[in-house]
Amino acid sequence: MIETLSKAGLKSEYCYAAGFASIVASYGSWFASRKKTGDSKAQSDRWGIFVGHWAPSFFALGNALQIAEKN
Repeated sequence: MIETLSKAGLKSEYCYAAGFASIVASYGSWFASRKKTGDSKAQSDRWGIFVGHWAPSFFALGNALQIAEKN
């Protein structure tokens, strides 16, 4: 799978950038939810947590692609 992604043009730098972007998006979503009131606040908190879980996947994929790029 990693070789296929690498051949398709996906680079490790893109995955690392997506990982950092998901951290920023998670924080932004959480920060915005602090200003809400009612039920929508809890939903915004959950959305921030959901987006925050993407970061480790992107970083792991970036590491795997970096190893494939060296070979």
